[in-house]
Amino acid sequence: MSDHVYKIIELTGSSHEGIEAAVSNAVEKAGKSLHGLRWFEVTETRGWIDQGKVGHWQVTIKVGMALD
Repeated sequence: MSDHVYKIIELTGSSHEGIEAAVSNAVEKAGKSLHGLRWFEVTETRGWIDQGKVGHWQVTIKVGMALD
């Protein structure tokens, strides 16, 4: 196994569907323009309440990218 060096970036994804969908949206969007994505860590979770119900999720993650 070789040694790796990672760059960490912070992303925030959102979704009406839930927390997992918000994370997936952030990772998938980042993956379209960045390469070497390896892992993520959820650092913050927020939501909006709409008429007494959860209306929207927003999740902030740190993403580790392996440097070339």
